[in-house]
Amino acid sequence: MRIINSEEITGAVKEMCIGANCHLNQDIRRALENGVKTEESEISRSILKNLIKNADIADKKEVPICQDTGMAVFFVEIGKEVFVEGDTITEAINKGVAQGYTDGYLRKSVVADPIDRKNTKDNTPAVIYYDFVEGDRIKLTFAPKGFGSENKSALKMLNPSDGLDGIVDFVIDTVRKAGANPCPPMVVGVGIGGTMDKCAQLAKKALTRAADSHNENPFYAKLEDELLKKINLLGIGPQGMGGTTTALGVNIEVYPTHIAGLPAAVNINCHATRHAVREI
Repeated sequence: MRIINSEEITGAVKEMCIGANCHLNQDIRRALENGVKTEESEISRSILKNLIKNADIADKKEVPICQDTGMAVFFVEIGKEVFVEGDTITEAINKGVAQGYTDGYLRKSVVADPIDRKNTKDNTPAVIYYDFVEGDRIKLTFAPKGFGSENKSALKMLNPSDGLDGIVDFVIDTVRKAGANPCPPMVVGVGIGGTMDKCAQLAKKALTRAADSHNENPFYAKLEDELLKKINLLGIGPQGMGGTTTALGVNIEVYPTHIAGLPAAVNINCHATRHAVREI
């Protein structure tokens, strides 16, 4: 049994909140730089160059890449040989979020109730998903989720008879309807299977993978490439200005489902697609 003090978790979360919001991940930078090389529209190429310039300024001055520093989402893997001493792990994470968003001067965007809309003033509570695994470590995956892109996400309870074509049509239609609103070039997370709620979780978790990674299953890896090609033929382009770089990547995650269902979810992220991973 390994004992981890909750203060260590809080400190790590604080650093992740500031770091992920101010420093562009290398997978996204590579994708943007590749877009500059392949984009056919001159206007859109200049937009991609400006997005990279913006990221460089944010990195140097440690200011947010985007003013919407998102709602804090965490995927947490807890080793079965770990005991957290002090606060509960949920309390520790929320303390870290509060410290990170306050001390890092990040925008606080969370309201305590969806109807009365009173701001919590520290961006808590976080949305946290837990998974218990082998080992004596805790793995924290953080994704600040801006709502310009979140609002354009969608879920559909397809029939098994809709099959693969139904999933493809749903994904493409969701991106088409989103248009320029998610601040493209976007990264598209797709969840397939499970239940309604599990499917949505899969789509969000897919966005924590590198934009240039692939599903381990060759079938879904091929489908990711096919969807990316179809999306980039939509002509939406960077910031909706047209071109061939509407998306930087498509990531798919799947889960077993019921014989009577075929749930599919699309979770869209903006060009920054911020994420950070820390193991304790």
